[in-house]
Amino acid sequence: MPDHATAPGAVHWPGVLTALLRGEDLDEDRAADILGAVMRGEAEAAHLAGFLVALRAKGESAGEIAGFVRAMMEHAAPIAVDGPLLDTCGTGGDGAGTFNISTVTALVVAADGVRVAKHGNRAASSTCGSADLLEAWGVAIELPADDVARTIDELGIGFLYARSFHPAMRHVGPVRAQLGVRTVFNVLGPLSNPARATHQVVGVSDARLAPVMADALARLGKERALVFRGDDGLDELTTTGPSLLWEVRDGEVRSSVVDPTELGVAPATVDDLRGGGVAENVAIADAVLGGEPGPRSDIVALNAAAALYTAGRVDALGDGLERARAVLASGAALDLKDRWVARSQELAARS
Repeated sequence: MPDHATAPGAVHWPGVLTALLRGEDLDEDRAADILGAVMRGEAEAAHLAGFLVALRAKGESAGEIAGFVRAMMEHAAPIAVDGPLLDTCGTGGDGAGTFNISTVTALVVAADGVRVAKHGNRAASSTCGSADLLEAWGVAIELPADDVARTIDELGIGFLYARSFHPAMRHVGPVRAQLGVRTVFNVLGPLSNPARATHQVVGVSDARLAPVMADALARLGKERALVFRGDDGLDELTTTGPSLLWEVRDGEVRSSVVDPTELGVAPATVDDLRGGGVAENVAIADAVLGGEPGPRSDIVALNAAAALYTAGRVDALGDGLERARAVLASGAALDLKDRWVARSQELAARS
């Protein structure tokens, strides 16, 4: 059945759902049109729920994800930041309860001079999301766009709170909550940085989706990106064993395997990496940023190495690991966190 519209710009939902149930992929432009309608609040709850479930049952394609990201970005609140930007983010969903590795990693990388636009939200499947951790530290997480850009320009790091920068998500929130299962939006968040980060490291817990997301990043024209998944299922470069890695560069995707023991990283267990609630995450993050050695520091350093490599600061993960460990030992990342808290609060008091 052809996917035709009942009116200019309208979505013929029976046609869309029938195509998905047949296992047919949407092309990138059609995917963008459909999600654009959703972002404008033009989808009935039943249509949206059916769409999300049918899409997941079929399996999202790279073209669909790229089209959806385009629609997300068109409806995101604008923020103007010039020059290269890096984001560190993961899809979550691994169920392991690890501490907030990507947020600590972002601070380490920023302390080494890479400009970071950290996009994130409160916890969904975990107990402490990036917004929860930053807020507990004292970072003002709901700054207006101009002030977020200012912290990036002044400090080299800023936080883009997803709920503030993606207001159109209010049209899908109730349906997502009622469905109670992971949907394509768990994938779109990490790929929809409103600052249009030029470089990204993305951890993915779903083995099928990891290479698909890498292909989507290539379609979206990212200068450079790394997508990875631990063999243990973590949406991180894990230290419990090898990880699969997909590098996006010059529009192409290359896959490889990273074995941390070959880089001199001691093997860990998932239990070594567990976090807990917000207070425990704060204590762990402060200890790592303060230079405390151990498996938690090791996994942050390894993921920071991947981010430094992606940003072009180093030519190999081993070199990045050395730099990340030096930053942690120096206390520079902890100092940056404290300055970020102070400056964000100053800006919040003025706005």
